Amino acid sequence: MMHQQGLGAWMAKRRLKTPEKTALISGDGEAMTYRQLADGADSVSAMLWHRGIRKGDRVAYIGENSPEFIEVLFGTVQLGAVFVPINTRLAPPEITHVLTDSGARVLIHDPEFTDRVAPGVSAVRIDHVIRTGEGDDTNPGLARRTRTARAGHSDAEAVLTDPAAIIYTSGTTGRAKGAVLSHENLTWVALNCLVDYDVVSTDVALMISPLFHVASLGMGLLPVILKGGTVVLERGFDAGRALRLIEQHGVTMLSGVPTTYQLLADHPDWAATDISSLSKLTCGGSAVPTRILNAYEERGLAFSQGYGMTETSPGATSLSPTMTRAKQGSVGLAHFFTDVRIADETGAMVTRGTVGEIHITGPNVFLGYHNLPDATAEAFSPDGWFRSGDLGYLDPDGYLYISDRLKDMIISGGENIYPAEVENLISAVDGVTGVAVIGIADDQWGEVPWAVITVNDTASVTTESVRALLNGQLARYKLPRNVVIVDELPRTASGKIRKADLRARYSTSPS
Repeated sequence: MMHQQGLGAWMAKRRLKTPEKTALISGDGEAMTYRQLADGADSVSAMLWHRGIRKGDRVAYIGENSPEFIEVLFGTVQLGAVFVPINTRLAPPEITHVLTDSGARVLIHDPEFTDRVAPGVSAVRIDHVIRTGEGDDTNPGLARRTRTARAGHSDAEAVLTDPAAIIYTSGTTGRAKGAVLSHENLTWVALNCLVDYDVVSTDVALMISPLFHVASLGMGLLPVILKGGTVVLERGFDAGRALRLIEQHGVTMLSGVPTTYQLLADHPDWAATDISSLSKLTCGGSAVPTRILNAYEERGLAFSQGYGMTETSPGATSLSPTMTRAKQGSVGLAHFFTDVRIADETGAMVTRGTVGEIHITGPNVFLGYHNLPDATAEAFSPDGWFRSGDLGYLDPDGYLYISDRLKDMIISGGENIYPAEVENLISAVDGVTGVAVIGIADDQWGEVPWAVITVNDTASVTTESVRALLNGQLARYKLPRNVVIVDELPRTASGKIRKADLRARYSTSPS
């Protein structure tokens, strides 16, 4: 008898336990029960099975948030196959890289991505390319193929340590690497959320962030599905529409990045919208600025903040709402089933309060990088802890504070500058809506810090005013040599600023 320990068992068990409970609500208001969602996943499994997909095969998907995304996810893992979600913002060469590197045998995509996936499909010679939706008689879509699929398929034997997904890192420092996440990784990160974010079966989660991103998948969708809650799926983020959906569906859970929450609070409908149902707000990507904390506290709301990365599925730490003010600037304590430590450049543990590299261990830490054994070996310490590449320290109570990414550290005149320290202060300047501090080559000092910022329409911000406000709060060598105002900061899908893009853009500018 088939024994499925992993995510592939979830749909069958939800169908047994809560068949008529609403699992999904699409943006147009159409609801889907757990029975219907499980049946849809079974149909996808049958369709893939009869096309020769077996355990270990990769099934790629590129599309916006939709029931099809979730049906393909669970339909794939039921076969023991590996789900490969692709960032919808990637350019054709980047998509081609993901398809080639993952060795995908199947690509399922929304019709609007046909042109962008075409070069990859041609280069990789994928066995099956299927559009979502109905399609037509000559090229039937996923809906038609699953509806007419022959019944029956064979669920694979699966253990928790088997690969479940390959999720490609944002690739801000080079070609994207495929992080291989096991059934165990995704199960335990969901359990961490149940414990530390108190997810319950009555929760209604508004999914405004893309599911191809590991935070939305591992810490948004999966914990709610595991508990039998309801997910409201949005194909994209629009602040006004999100506010209407919160009120309409009694949304209890919302996750995003600081920009998301700022846009909601700045929207004209903010004050008039009934958001009393909201009880759980999680924010990642960067620390929540004080002005955003204030706006939500005025409505009786506080944030859970956290830290993590694709390689940790992604949650590593969480800061509870009750500690938001007492530990402002911290990303919290290690998740319940996860541990964090700080090491120096030799790998030795350092004392509390000392900056070093953040190491992470736990069942949520990935298996390694797909087809990159050397990179995988380099990612782990000799005793098996994941080396994050981030700098931080633990305070006396064990709360983690991020200093910065090792690769983003600025060395000016022999002094180390951690951009996050400067960014946190600049973000509090009146009128500043976004900030990135980068190192720019300098003949005298090696590097000097520049600040690239976005501001609101009423702001009057100059290099001199920023330096004056920071003077006395930071050593002078940490003060930005120049402040550049831009319309928009380049960001990854997870909301992180692409500093490499900014360095490239301004590296030839006079300092």
